[in-house]
Amino acid sequence: MKIALFLTCVNDTLYPDTGKAVVRLLRRLGHDVEFPSAQTCCGQMHLNTGYRRRALRLVKGFAEAFEGCEAVVTPSASCAAMIRDWHPRLAPRTAGVASRVHELSEFLVDVLGVTDVGASYPHRVTYHPTCHSLRMLRVGDRPLRLLRAVRGIDLVELPDAAECCGFGGTFALKNADVSAAMCADKVAAVHASGAETLCAADNSCLMHIGGALGRTRSGVRSVHLAEILASTEEDPL
Repeated sequence: MKIALFLTCVNDTLYPDTGKAVVRLLRRLGHDVEFPSAQTCCGQMHLNTGYRRRALRLVKGFAEAFEGCEAVVTPSASCAAMIRDWHPRLAPRTAGVASRVHELSEFLVDVLGVTDVGASYPHRVTYHPTCHSLRMLRVGDRPLRLLRAVRGIDLVELPDAAECCGFGGTFALKNADVSAAMCADKVAAVHASGAETLCAADNSCLMHIGGALGRTRSGVRSVHLAEILASTEEDPL
């Protein structure tokens, strides 16, 4: 299977180790991963802020960059939702490529048919289901099924897990007070879980929550799902 990695803007700029973790994980499972150099942005932030024509150019560019790939894997539920839901609406000819885009947990569970990826992560972890993963992609319990199979993990429930963290891209900028209040509620829930690691499928949300956790000197780490699944006893995170 010809698998390609769509890294996304946030990960490329701020969290490249997440992309490396995806590659390491898929190689461990016996698959080669390509990285099309022509990839740029999926266009989500442009569409969300009203720049529809600029988003359309990026949508077409995405389809061209990943044409011919049997599967495109991304460590971002947010971007996967944008591609699968909006790309075909903006440019119907891109529907074929968009249909082959998978968020990481979807790809592992639904396409490769695995839940035990050979990971080891001996820490107490709680999982935050990001809004796009929960409400648009409807990934359900796939991330949790993968986490439960990780050796040594102590997976604990996050109170009010389905509540939004308040990030929402430009929402956090335009509605800063509301966003901060929502994030404070999420941080309180993380503390109540007793976890030492917060996990999610989107680094954008982890950046938002993790920033608040850091400012309160909580000691709780924010770690992307891919990095936990890529961690082993021989190569710990």
